[in-house]
Amino acid sequence: MSRIGRAPIVVPSGVDVTIDKQDNTVVVKGPKGQLTRQFHPSMAIERRDGSLVVERPSDSNMHRSLHGLTRSLLANMVTGVTTGFRRQLQLNGVGYRVQKQGNRLMMQLGFSHPVEIVPPPGVEIVDVETFTPTTANQWLSARFSVAGIDKEQVGQMAALLRHLRRPDPYKGKGVRYAGEVIRRKAGKAAGKGKK
Repeated sequence: MSRIGRAPIVVPSGVDVTIDKQDNTVVVKGPKGQLTRQFHPSMAIERRDGSLVVERPSDSNMHRSLHGLTRSLLANMVTGVTTGFRRQLQLNGVGYRVQKQGNRLMMQLGFSHPVEIVPPPGVEIVDVETFTPTTANQWLSARFSVAGIDKEQVGQMAALLRHLRRPDPYKGKGVRYAGEVIRRKAGKAAGKGKK
């Protein structure tokens, strides 16, 4: 048995789960919103004693892999409608700035033009902070977070923002996830002895 797949998902109070057995669609409603997802028809999703349980019909490789996946997706739906998901990013580099205008995000990333980002419905940009360079932290220019109830959408939006200006391995400038460690390379002059 899959250790992830067989673990029950505790449904907290205030969360309503509806399971449609016809097409294996699950609707989860909570204080933050509502999420709907259709799962593979071979996975059996049931509610028992205030928990959700996922069962598989056989021990084939496909059913074993779907077992853990289905349970993880269901758990993410329950977590999303109760607490939500958040991914923090930071801008490193002189002159890199970020500003929120309504629901849009205006980013200065060293291009000749500002980059405008409009997040999709269900995803928002929050906690936008801009820093002035100091001697202790001369590279951190701004910090902001991507928040939403759908983990997949939040991760996709954060990856798209990071892709706009990936961190440079020489100076470390760019958009990175908070806490991400960038492998730094030595420049040309560092490899040779100067005479």
